[in-house]
Amino acid sequence: MNTEALVCIPGTMLDESLFDAQRLRLKSRIPVVVVAPTQGQTVAEMAAHVLAQAPTRFALAGLSMGGIVAFEIWRQARERISHLALLSTTPLPDHPQRRAIRDAQVNRALAGELRDVLIESMKPLYLGRKSRADRSLLDRILNMGLKLGADVFRRQSAALQTRRDSRETLASIDCPTLVLCGTEDAVCPLDLHVDMWRKLPRADLAVLNECGHLPTLEQPETVSRHLETLLERT
Repeated sequence: MNTEALVCIPGTMLDESLFDAQRLRLKSRIPVVVVAPTQGQTVAEMAAHVLAQAPTRFALAGLSMGGIVAFEIWRQARERISHLALLSTTPLPDHPQRRAIRDAQVNRALAGELRDVLIESMKPLYLGRKSRADRSLLDRILNMGLKLGADVFRRQSAALQTRRDSRETLASIDCPTLVLCGTEDAVCPLDLHVDMWRKLPRADLAVLNECGHLPTLEQPETVSRHLETLLERT
């Protein structure tokens, strides 16, 4: 395996523990480094921060916003990436209507309503139907966001609002690639992933039934197996 580590990037208001199961499963064969996109005001700045923490040559996995940052990492340093996993993510730019919603959410978060914003506007969309009754999982996701805090939410929201359209980047991604999503992902739906997979030169597609936007938490062993398969590709 011509790579020194697997670098994983969590999504919006999710911390390093998002990849705990994968880190545990894969640690005997490859170091797993998790870097949350919390530093910087733009996707480009966040990508540069991740690159500064990464070894010279690495496999890269990004979930949701982490995938958006992964596209930028590819643009900045494609020669350093051996494999790429795009989990529950999108290559699309932010929609103008969504940008306005983000502004309102940030204002509320900075006014002390971060918990309410996370509960009302974000977390209910994250899980598939089977996982929504799992109170411990819901609390775990909420506590990640609360621990990161309102200022991280502000910076991540600003970065997402100004992100590039990465559809033009897809054809250039010539390393072994995994596109993985859940059938019940309400944030980045299945058809978006199928379209992305078709435009990637060397991609495999994995679709997880009864799974929402956070497969590393909802179906951790399945995700780990798919990552192992990706890393075995040459």
